[in-house]
Amino acid sequence: MQRVGRIAGVFLLILVLLLALWLWLRPGRGTTGEVSTNFRWLGPNDRIVVDGFDDPKVKGVACHISRAVTGGIKGELGLAEDTSDASIACRQVGPIRMDADLKDGEPVFEERRSFIFKRLHVVRFFDKQRNVLVYVSYSDRVIKGSPKNSISTVPIMGWVAP
Repeated sequence: MQRVGRIAGVFLLILVLLLALWLWLRPGRGTTGEVSTNFRWLGPNDRIVVDGFDDPKVKGVACHISRAVTGGIKGELGLAEDTSDASIACRQVGPIRMDADLKDGEPVFEERRSFIFKRLHVVRFFDKQRNVLVYVSYSDRVIKGSPKNSISTVPIMGWVAP
């Protein structure tokens, strides 16, 4: 009996250490701001978080994405599954310089929305006919994704320095 208890204790310790490592290694973004949407007695409140990021292959384009983040104890530990609601806005913020090897549907942002099963994605398309970059945010899930999505377009225009 003592041996089973020790094995269970070691297993629990390893699980806690892996969870702590996962929380510590989660990618950070440039959080622009957040607002509380639902009070929680234990743990942080539910909230809407806005992050800013630059397109890694298109210089001169910045995007902001807002999404719902579940609070409470499960949310604090990173175990809650966040909703698929997200909104994106991308704008030209300087002269646009694109890498020659842009691929349609190429990922520019990715974030976990649950511990294992759900992810939030932003992908980029280039509409050559209209000379416009198109950014689409959506979430997927191992078994079933969500049709909820958001889109933002950036027309490629000349840039006049202020």
